[in-house]
Amino acid sequence: MSKLILLIGSNGQVGKELQQTLEPYGNIVAVARPTIDFSQPDTLRQVIRDKQPQIIVNAAAYTAVDKAESEPELAQVINATAAAMLAEEAEKQGAFLIHISTDYVFDGNNCRPYQETDATNPLSVYGKTKLAGEQAVIQKSDRYLILRTAWVYGAFGKSNFVKTMLRLGGEREEIRVVADQIGSPTWARDIADTIAELIPKLNSEISGIYHYTNSGVASWYDFAVAIFEEAQQLGLPLKVQRIIPITTPEYPTPACRPAYSVLACTKIAGILGTHAPHWRQRLRKMLGELIVNCD
Repeated sequence: MSKLILLIGSNGQVGKELQQTLEPYGNIVAVARPTIDFSQPDTLRQVIRDKQPQIIVNAAAYTAVDKAESEPELAQVINATAAAMLAEEAEKQGAFLIHISTDYVFDGNNCRPYQETDATNPLSVYGKTKLAGEQAVIQKSDRYLILRTAWVYGAFGKSNFVKTMLRLGGEREEIRVVADQIGSPTWARDIADTIAELIPKLNSEISGIYHYTNSGVASWYDFAVAIFEEAQQLGLPLKVQRIIPITTPEYPTPACRPAYSVLACTKIAGILGTHAPHWRQRLRKMLGELIVNCD
């Protein structure tokens, strides 16, 4: 019998990919703005009670990292209060909850990849509210999988680092990019594929926190250089001539970001039986698809 999967946040960059990757695994009910107001979690409660899903995938979040510093209450409602309500309702329904979280729950002081068991210490409102969401899921549900990921980009969604760099690269000859923050760029498609691969494996024994990113590490500067190199090889018209590495203090932002947020992904590799592809390879594939779809 086919499972009913409730996909929340289906219009985001991961949510859009999930609409495709989850299709073989069940009947998908996709909800997103403007149909659902994530700042009013009770509207989600009613959807869950009406649909009675076996699996809930929460891809919705307040992800505007800098804006969250001036909208902490809204970030808290969407990232934490809504997550708590989803966990409560999932538990009542006997549903399994998959909840997407972030590397920003860490402070970036590590010098080795973060394990799932490492101490959290978020630096920003965004990180703090996402951590509160994790804690609520753990407290209120016995059947859950929290998937922390990082540096997400994709073809969908309003903006991400890749889209921003391509836009700036078409407008400017010189671009300055932070070179002292280190992480793992991750294609939204790979996150969605990973969640889909986990669906048949879901049971109470694998409940817990998992890390997933593409393999390899980079600074934002490294990532920008790679974007322009790959885009030029694909024939995209670019004005950019110089990419200048700068330090975090040279590019002040309202929110503090972890200097090092590489995630160790061996735990999920053990479940899936495979390791994630390298970020540069996936960037190349994503840009190729982006160009084809824009033609």
